[in-house]
Amino acid sequence: MTDTFIRHMNKQNIKTLGELKQSGYISRSVKEELRENLIAQLQKSEGGFEGIIGYEDTVIPDLQTAILSRHNILLLGLRGQAKTRIARLLVNLLDEYIPYIEGSELFDDPLNPISWFGHNEVTTKGDATPIAWLHRSERYTEKLATPDVTVADLIGDVDPIKAATLKLTYSDERVLHFGLIPRAHRGIFVINELPDLQARIQVSLFNILQEKDIQIRGFKLRLPLDIQFVFTANPEDYTNRGSIVTPLKDRIESQILTHYPRSVEVSRKITQQEASITPVQRSTVEADGLVKNLVEQIAFEARNSEYVDKKSGVSARLTISAYENLISNAERRMIVNREKNTFVRITDFLGVIPAITGKIELVYEGELEGPAKVANILVGKAIKALLLQYFPDPEKAKKSKAPNPYNEIINWFGNGNTLAINDNLPLQEYKKLLNAVPGLKDVIKQFHPKLTENQQLLLMEFVLHGLAEFSQLNKGFLDNGFAFSDMFNSLFNLEPDEDDIDDDRY
Repeated sequence: MTDTFIRHMNKQNIKTLGELKQSGYISRSVKEELRENLIAQLQKSEGGFEGIIGYEDTVIPDLQTAILSRHNILLLGLRGQAKTRIARLLVNLLDEYIPYIEGSELFDDPLNPISWFGHNEVTTKGDATPIAWLHRSERYTEKLATPDVTVADLIGDVDPIKAATLKLTYSDERVLHFGLIPRAHRGIFVINELPDLQARIQVSLFNILQEKDIQIRGFKLRLPLDIQFVFTANPEDYTNRGSIVTPLKDRIESQILTHYPRSVEVSRKITQQEASITPVQRSTVEADGLVKNLVEQIAFEARNSEYVDKKSGVSARLTISAYENLISNAERRMIVNREKNTFVRITDFLGVIPAITGKIELVYEGELEGPAKVANILVGKAIKALLLQYFPDPEKAKKSKAPNPYNEIINWFGNGNTLAINDNLPLQEYKKLLNAVPGLKDVIKQFHPKLTENQQLLLMEFVLHGLAEFSQLNKGFLDNGFAFSDMFNSLFNLEPDEDDIDDDRY
């Protein structure tokens, strides 16, 4: 009898233990089930772990190896590296349905019961024992480790109400109330942030992982629990909040290291997949590839910043939230100006500052600067890094014997002209301001001749920000935008600079 037959026919046709035996059904442990279904998936060249991007050559092969080895798994990595999501996707490797003894709180295997209830049902009813079917979505249990988790939560405790109701003594196994782990029998059990569990609670897991027995109060039960354990942990937790006790680490057979996206392209795919953008926003707000890459570059700059705590990490949630804010900021301007559509501008990155400040942990130097200023510095560094991918290096162009493409722009500001761009400007005013800068549009046409008007305007503003990051222009921060002026003259006037950022605004 094939698994396909069992999957599609058992739920309708098999209602008793006798019918289950006649069907030819063979019990498998959870680890065997995962292993055999993974083998079938690999033989069909199916990817599995849908939605997990950037781990195709690293984490996923290690995870598949651990499953083939029937190991319990520890996913170790900084925050925002999809550890919990990977654990949840393991459910897809389970059979669609499995049979269990109807009424069993531990979902006893009809062919191999482990609880008092299961044994009693099979003993008293034999082949007439009623069978129910459990969907794989119900075979996943997840617990966030917190300092207040108790042994009773995970393993169980004596239930005096049950003892009184059933008129049983406390020496009877039936008075026990099972915790989360026994109730995850024949399924996947995940403990997130394992180091946050108190050491004495971690010790209670020893026997379950090794000897398959549990101890509740004075009871020592030999319950051969059938569970696939998956643990997640942040390496920083080992020194910051707690640690995984050594004997427990020794019992977790495979430790798999996760990581952040290794390229802007991969990071961008993750953000575009996860960002919650409404259909209306997609149809009315144009987001060029440049601004999408800028969002991702901010995270890369943060992970290398001297102001950001590298041990804490910079979650992928930063870029997801930042991109959502970026689109919403442009949408807000469109609504305020009663426009039918718009496109994301560089000034819209003012809207991503709140998404950055809440998702980075600062070191002492960063705390001195303040989260809002650090966020603006990160945006500036991202602009500086990407400018070199689109245009010549302004510093090299200044020293080169060849004509400097930025000369006309820099000279215009050098003659005392200034330019203020706020994020609420209607399109026509925005266009008029940028076109007023001599040579700005020519630079765009010289290096990117085939662009739409919206793309041209975006790059024109981008060049101004880029020149400021290379100290060719001065960029001051306004309440809702930026002011550009000559770098030299700015030393002798009161134009706003980075120190004028109002941290309270964020």
